[in-house]
Amino acid sequence: MWLAITLHARAGDVEALSDALLEAGALSVSVEDADAGMPEEQPQFGEPGEHVAPQWQHSRITALLPADTDPAAVVAGAAADAALQHPPAYTTSTVEDENWVRLTQSQFDPIRIDERLWIVPSWHEPPDPDAISIVLDPGMAFGTGSHPTTRLCLQWLCRHIHGGETAGATVSQLR
Repeated sequence: MWLAITLHARAGDVEALSDALLEAGALSVSVEDADAGMPEEQPQFGEPGEHVAPQWQHSRITALLPADTDPAAVVAGAAADAALQHPPAYTTSTVEDENWVRLTQSQFDPIRIDERLWIVPSWHEPPDPDAISIVLDPGMAFGTGSHPTTRLCLQWLCRHIHGGETAGATVSQLR
């Protein structure tokens, strides 16, 4: 069992308060837009050439700590370390200890691209043994394979690659 402490912070205090919570023993700290889903919600990523504020005006910080932690002491100490005049109000909740790897893996099933191609996480059996299975574990570099551009590219390859094709260029062709 773990203790989650959630508090709100202004943009200028988020980094120092998050660092102070980690120094106080937090196993993790997450920061979210406290105004998410409301008219005041602020995008962090915009269209090319569009100016977007580098931080949310109001953030919700959640720190995960051992269950026997004194939340008042942690928040007061973190606020002092972050040079805040007053400790922010906070709420607590408990987080059950789970097999986080298995829980994360359960979110990802094989993805059918077409009748002969599947993207299959390594912990699953290929659904169609006669089809081509790309064994791919979700991650930062390639993601899950479910993004529309990935699917469209793979579907295009399925329609146009039939065997025997080659790709490449010689060095002289690249100059």
